[in-house]
Amino acid sequence: MKKQLLLTLIFVVAVATPALAQLASPNAAGVAAGHIHLNANDVDVQKKFWTDVGGTIVNREKLVMVQFPGIYVLLRKQDYNGGSVGSVINHFGLYVKDFEKSVARWKAAGLNWEPGNNPGQGYLNGPDSVRVEIYENKSLSTPMAMHHIHLWVPDPIAAQKWYVQHFGATAGKRAQFETANVPGTEITFNKVDKAQAPTKGRSIDHMGFEVRNIDAIVAKLQAAGIKTDAPIRNSTNASGLRIVYITDPWGTEIEITEGLAPKT
Repeated sequence: MKKQLLLTLIFVVAVATPALAQLASPNAAGVAAGHIHLNANDVDVQKKFWTDVGGTIVNREKLVMVQFPGIYVLLRKQDYNGGSVGSVINHFGLYVKDFEKSVARWKAAGLNWEPGNNPGQGYLNGPDSVRVEIYENKSLSTPMAMHHIHLWVPDPIAAQKWYVQHFGATAGKRAQFETANVPGTEITFNKVDKAQAPTKGRSIDHMGFEVRNIDAIVAKLQAAGIKTDAPIRNSTNASGLRIVYITDPWGTEIEITEGLAPKT
């Protein structure tokens, strides 16, 4: 009887794991991908777009979140001063398991699809001039998943080293791009001749890392001379969520969160 009960409990935990593990488990530094935060003229328009893309809307108190494996896209009603192109976060990217079927579905839904230069690759141009790159990955266990956040910076090697040093990212390379990988996403660096606009106030306002111990992470960052916008605080949008912001040397605003995923 005890053995049967143990097996039942193991089965229940295994079944529940995907919901609890919406975000990837953190790396050795206690860091994983958390979210991309969008400023929107009309939140309902963004909600429809992301639902058509294939995400699931999750409302957590005042937070409107779109769920994809490995990331949340957070939506808020707010004016912005430009789209993603021209800012440090030029776009972010998602994997799809079935590229042709996905593209056909998006076109049927009236989404703005832009074919890419390579097979199994292209772009969705979303509301509020948010650019989303799509890649096919037939090995996915889910229909879609988070892939990358693409930063345009004058010095990709320096940016890569910064994310490795401060967030425990793993340095890598994809095609011609330097990368810094944290669980849940690849941070990709594209070399540009001049600095891009800071992300804060753009339609892609910031990206977020979910961390295991926000106090320890922030203490480490501050010891390295990185300033936070304010002390760590409880979010006014969701109970049990602690937050703080920093900005990387290239103008990417980063929200550090602990407790982002909805409790299930």
